[in-house]
Amino acid sequence: MAEVTLRGIKKSYGPVTVIPDFDLDIKDHEFMVLVGPSGCGKSTALRMIAGLEEISGGTIEIGGRVVNDVPPKDRDIAMVFQSYALYPHMTVKENMEFGLKIRKTPREEMNRRVGEAAQILGILEFLDRKPKQLSGGQRQRVALGRAIVRKPAVFLFDEPLSNLDAKLRVQTRAEISKLQKTLKTTTVYVTHDQIEAMTMGDRIAVMKLGELQQVGSPLEVYDRPANLFVASFIGTPPMNFVPATISAGATGVAEGAAVAASGFTIPVPEAFREIASSRQNQKVVLGVRPENIREAPRDPTDRVVSITAEVEFVEPLGHEVIVHGRVGDDLLIAKVEPHRAPVMGDQIRLVIEVNACHLFDATSEKRLGT
Repeated sequence: MAEVTLRGIKKSYGPVTVIPDFDLDIKDHEFMVLVGPSGCGKSTALRMIAGLEEISGGTIEIGGRVVNDVPPKDRDIAMVFQSYALYPHMTVKENMEFGLKIRKTPREEMNRRVGEAAQILGILEFLDRKPKQLSGGQRQRVALGRAIVRKPAVFLFDEPLSNLDAKLRVQTRAEISKLQKTLKTTTVYVTHDQIEAMTMGDRIAVMKLGELQQVGSPLEVYDRPANLFVASFIGTPPMNFVPATISAGATGVAEGAAVAASGFTIPVPEAFREIASSRQNQKVVLGVRPENIREAPRDPTDRVVSITAEVEFVEPLGHEVIVHGRVGDDLLIAKVEPHRAPVMGDQIRLVIEVNACHLFDATSEKRLGT
């Protein structure tokens, strides 16, 4: 069993506290992704798990064993760095078996483990090459292989794909995901890329300024963001946020309540009807993702609201077009079909999917009902 448990973890550098109080449970065999902007503390948290950073308070357990004072080499972890950290004077094989040599692993066992890892990663033909003779993607596989041969209880990845180009990044993240499912090794993966987090993690932990904002499956975090920060960070293009006010309708909140922005009004989404009854005339933030603002259909349903936007900017992406449009005082981002590419100044008719909208408290920034 290789659960990783962080309880009340703190990290300070003198008077500066970068992680004030951090709790996280990572299950055995789970792929957990720590995601957040630069400076949020995710790499620091990972390095504390590895033992490369001393903790200022709290407890770290790996496999039920407290490892606060255990040196990195005895924590049964393997770490893959952003920089690959390969020895340039060694061959691929020598790089992969270096950690095993330090542990005085028998030569026959070393050869077997290196061969198995090279076969899994498709680098058998590169074993006699030096790192300078490899591409970036091949070097990253060598770094992965060096971690695999250790057969650790926990894999730790610190933004391992940052140095790869876009196409190779997509390919390598698929390889890492498949590898983790094959090896069934508990994995903690750090990234600032929310697409990596969404596509790779069993669960993701969103961080801001050293604090956890939300932990859940990718779809849970996407569909029910805990606050404005999570809603803005997860999703591309980011969610639209519009200042609005909840008002009661003539037939009562359950049926006639509305959310009024400067340039349009929508009914209260079904998921928020009950809580809206206690927030009449209160200011909220209406959140709606670009994919939930689309071209108006010929026969709109009763759960969409039509709006007219003045186009300010257009991003044609081939498979879709991103439109930035002004509605009243608010700038909204919408996705439209590729055959519809408006130009600046056009008036475009769109619809908002009401029940896909989110409401956040204007003061606390938390999702209503959370």
